[in-house]
Amino acid sequence: MVTKKILCLANSKKMAGRCIAGRQIVNGTAGPWIRPISDRPTQEVSEYERQYADGTDPRVLDIINVPLVEHQPHACQTENWLLEPHEYWEKVGQASWLEAENFAESPRTLWHNGDHTVHGLNDRVATALADALPQSLHLIRVPAVELRIFAPGANRGVPKRKVQAKFAYNGVNYWISVTDPHLERQYLARENGTYPLGESLVCVSLGEPFEGHRYKLAAAIIQRAQVQ
Repeated sequence: MVTKKILCLANSKKMAGRCIAGRQIVNGTAGPWIRPISDRPTQEVSEYERQYADGTDPRVLDIINVPLVEHQPHACQTENWLLEPHEYWEKVGQASWLEAENFAESPRTLWHNGDHTVHGLNDRVATALADALPQSLHLIRVPAVELRIFAPGANRGVPKRKVQAKFAYNGVNYWISVTDPHLERQYLARENGTYPLGESLVCVSLGEPFEGHRYKLAAAIIQRAQVQ
């Protein structure tokens, strides 16, 4: 077993559990991405597997010691590490906005662009292209984000709504689904419409393959106005 100290940058929905991801803290600075995974076929992390000793759940910007077994990269998800399910995770700190800002990256683009869903924009990558990529996570800083709350299947009689993040990065517009459960819960309590957020750090992830594509997901949105 090995313990890695990470800054938690995502605790997002995945199947019946969560996808946790963060960047390792190495000598006080940003190191490689780490995504703890379970040994289940879909690799989501259960509440039991991710909890602290007091039973609470990790939150974005927590600094955590995570017990891991071994590195298990798969396709573009090179960040995957098999977790040790019977050890508690340990919160050892909390990052400020200024500290989190230092963990942001500056990729030229968010992987391949030009492939869209009906309601999205630059929100997916063909699986064959995606699986050749060297990583599946990025933390980017954007001057503004707009959240859209809507029911994409309303015209087919499907009332369930979703939360979508709209932002521009390096001159390219992105409309991608939000899988941050705290943000989703907060905004699904509101009316359909668009809601502006200010300067934010967005953790963007490439999800599991689905019908020939991996989808770009806003796994976390960290708003500067809400972080000390």
